[in-house]
Amino acid sequence: MKDINDVQNSAQESAANNADNDSIEAVRHSLSHLLAAATLELYPTTKVTLGPSIENGFYYDMDFETPLKDEDLQPIEDKMRAILPTWKGEFIHKNVTQEEAREFFKGNPFKLELIEEIANKGEQITLYTSGNFTDLCRGGHAKDLSTIDPLSFKLNKVAGAYWRGDEKNKMLTRVYGFAFSSKEELDNFLHQQEEAKKRDHRKLGKELKLFTISDLVGSGLPLFQPKGMTIRKMLEEYLWELHKNEGYNRVWTPHLAKAELYEVSGHGAHYLADMFAVHGGTSKEDFYVKPMNCPHHMQLFADNQFSYRDMPIRYFEPATVYRDEKTGQLGGLTRVRSITQDDGHLFCRANQIQQEVKTIVEIIKKFYITMGMIDGYKVRLSLRGETDRENYLGGDEIWDTAESALRKVCEEESLPFFEGKGEAAFYGPKLDFMFRDAIGREWQLATIQCDFNMPKRFELSFINEKGEKEIPVVIHRAIAGSLERFMGVMIEHFAGAFPVWLSPVQVKIVPIGERQFDYAREVYTALKKGDLRVELDESNESLGKKIRNAKTEKIPYTLVIGDKEIEAKAVTVEGRNDAKLGQMSVESFVEKMRQEIADRTMN
Repeated sequence: MKDINDVQNSAQESAANNADNDSIEAVRHSLSHLLAAATLELYPTTKVTLGPSIENGFYYDMDFETPLKDEDLQPIEDKMRAILPTWKGEFIHKNVTQEEAREFFKGNPFKLELIEEIANKGEQITLYTSGNFTDLCRGGHAKDLSTIDPLSFKLNKVAGAYWRGDEKNKMLTRVYGFAFSSKEELDNFLHQQEEAKKRDHRKLGKELKLFTISDLVGSGLPLFQPKGMTIRKMLEEYLWELHKNEGYNRVWTPHLAKAELYEVSGHGAHYLADMFAVHGGTSKEDFYVKPMNCPHHMQLFADNQFSYRDMPIRYFEPATVYRDEKTGQLGGLTRVRSITQDDGHLFCRANQIQQEVKTIVEIIKKFYITMGMIDGYKVRLSLRGETDRENYLGGDEIWDTAESALRKVCEEESLPFFEGKGEAAFYGPKLDFMFRDAIGREWQLATIQCDFNMPKRFELSFINEKGEKEIPVVIHRAIAGSLERFMGVMIEHFAGAFPVWLSPVQVKIVPIGERQFDYAREVYTALKKGDLRVELDESNESLGKKIRNAKTEKIPYTLVIGDKEIEAKAVTVEGRNDAKLGQMSVESFVEKMRQEIADRTMN
């Protein structure tokens, strides 16, 4: 896991690698300089530290004498626009000695620390100047900042950030800004942000009674209400439906294991600090709550006598695992401590990798087509880093084979892939699938990981054609990723208005008054027998209020029952999007619903 210092360094290195140009990354990096310059004009005693470009914008960490608030951002933004026309031409680059740099930044302990660090590494110390502002920087700026649309950026918020990402260091003020190539792009992004607030799954989850976060239970440990559990169950059943026809078998493994299991798997060296320990008890043994399922599945495979005729062996387990995430990083369902993975592991021969991965890719595509998220998806081929090979298990030959197999699948399946160096799991390369939701946000969800290392560490084998022991390859895969996080994404993707097959309540029956209650109950019983999720509103509210309540609850269909419906032995159907479907028989409506559910339509 990268800390904030890694993020800062990688962001600055990315800007430097782009060299001085007009890429959006270079513009964003340049705007971070402009932010620091404007801040110093308004708050001259501020000590500036670091300011990289980031996704969608930039930030700068600064040490203010008096706390900065969000309402203080507009004057700084105005000052940035006032300075902008004066920053003409390229940033002026100058190489300096350590002594010169220390003299220039005397009184700023943060810059002095960076200067000493750069000098100790034997690297060149460089300063970049534009207008009246000079900063310690590696480069990567726009050629002429004055050509930038002054309405294409906006300061966003103020946050706290420890110096260099270390909680032992001083707390600084981080000022965030958004920046795009044009005002139109910025406006579109800001609109997306506003739409995201309306769709916030934490807000909708509470309003629709889908899940609960209890301080007594603990942060990051969501409780699912009956309606939320219905959605969760529908997702799990669909995922199993997609797997059972592909030769997977369901398994179950316990929530605890001894530390030795994770030492053998190799997870201990990487995850032990983030695992929940269970000590004591009458057994006097020490256990860990499992943070992943794969070591357990290795034990299931090991307790069998498989031959090459049995391969591949495929296990599926939607199991809950636990990870000790930092409290400050937890949020709703998208970052939790209890993680229910739609986990699967298949054990195969090396020459079966491509076909098995292709099958998983087809499952992934089908699942996300159903969710309406297939347009514009991307796949990252996550590989080892070039300089930190010691952090990965296994030798070059194993990694080359695994990486080559996944790359070939990407090419043969014409996947929209790109390579991500340093993004692999410690035991093998992987394919990470990124999908866009209804308002264009990208989410990393499905994953396929190729592992030659763990089977070797657990001494797994099957008997090949020659009667010899052969080590299998393990493919780790998850389609939704985790049910909790995926549900958070889905709540926002559908804005709480789920398609019929996923909706906790599919139909609301609304009798006009008490005179229609008896017939409404008959309809309710018929729909329940049709295996529909239905509610009957027998409140004393007006018809208009009842219909509005059904739409507020985002129920797909409302059945209105008055005297005409009783006489015709029918119902009048309204959709939640003000669709008037008119009158139809109860039998016809049930058939319509069954077809929509079977087809998993997106309405």
